[in-house]
Amino acid sequence: MLNNIGPAGLIVIAVVVLVLFGRGKISSLMGEVGKGITAFKKGVKENTDEIEKQTDEVSDAARDVTPSDEKDKV
Repeated sequence: MLNNIGPAGLIVIAVVVLVLFGRGKISSLMGEVGKGITAFKKGVKENTDEIEKQTDEVSDAARDVTPSDEKDKV
């Protein structure tokens, strides 16, 4: 169904949306979408940083603490 929409159809749809909602409403909506994307990226970055921090803590805790004279016996 959507395969038949060409450039002319997209322009008609854009004009109809602009007439129905007005330029101010559309620009404020796009501003909110931009804020949402920014917040999402920030959340993903914070989560990634937290996971990396936890991984570093685990790797520090999991290091080999066997005394050096015991390692030679193995």
